[in-house]
Amino acid sequence: MFKYFTKLDYLLKETFLGLKRGGWMNWAAVSTVTVLLFLFGLSLQVSWQVETLLNQFGSQLELSVYLEPGVQAFNFEPLITKMPEVAGVEVITKEQAWTKLVKEFGLTDINGATQQLGGNPLVDEMKVKALSPQVVPNLATQLAKLSGVEVVQYVDEAVKRVAQLHQGLNWITLTITIILTLTAIAVTTTTIRLIVMARRQEIEIMQLVGATATWIYLPFILQGISFGLLGGAIAWSFISLTQQFLNRLLINQPDFIQFLRNGLQLTTSQTLLLPLILLSFGATVGLMGSLFAVKRFAK
Repeated sequence: MFKYFTKLDYLLKETFLGLKRGGWMNWAAVSTVTVLLFLFGLSLQVSWQVETLLNQFGSQLELSVYLEPGVQAFNFEPLITKMPEVAGVEVITKEQAWTKLVKEFGLTDINGATQQLGGNPLVDEMKVKALSPQVVPNLATQLAKLSGVEVVQYVDEAVKRVAQLHQGLNWITLTITIILTLTAIAVTTTTIRLIVMARRQEIEIMQLVGATATWIYLPFILQGISFGLLGGAIAWSFISLTQQFLNRLLINQPDFIQFLRNGLQLTTSQTLLLPLILLSFGATVGLMGSLFAVKRFAK
């Protein structure tokens, strides 16, 4: 056990010494990894939020079923409720719709307005809530085929646009991540190589006394991992500050903005998972960069 702690103490000291000698090149590597992980984490968070918003739109997506004149909605309610794609049905009679419409126009004499138009011009309506966005088109087709149904309307275009936005963001995130990952690995590799070259004489002495390549170059690999972990921590803090700033900015906005704000909140699991992903990704990038750097010298 004492021998194990001695080795660990040596590795930590050598790693710290290498970081100290790296100087400003360390910050070049850390800042590059930070930018990579900040953009990656931000894109990942936005992707999660758009997906949540898409699901929220889908769960609240309603089909408006307008019946033919003289057909009562209560006759259709039991039939539609039994459909497997239906989550719920709300009946709006033409009397309820007419009363609401007249009040919206600021009129108080409902009977007078009805007499002037020669009766209630509206028809019964049913608001049908689907179980998921995927079943909406098929459900709309089934409802439109029912006898007595005049027209079925639903906001399909908005959901399609959000889905296209989600797909586009995923592709942009993938492209940016690949480019910045290669850049971060290259900068980390260059930094570790400069540190190794600066300690070349010490490495030659260690080789002469019989130290293995693994024992010599392991501290440099740990330095690369340290770059990634530090960059991940900084990126996570920046993302948290950005999220807090946006929440404060949107806190006193209209109801629709509040609806979007609530829909864009991350779940507890996503909030805990994000820093773990950033730290793991950063450590992997640092590990790859340091391995590329020491591979040449180890040979």
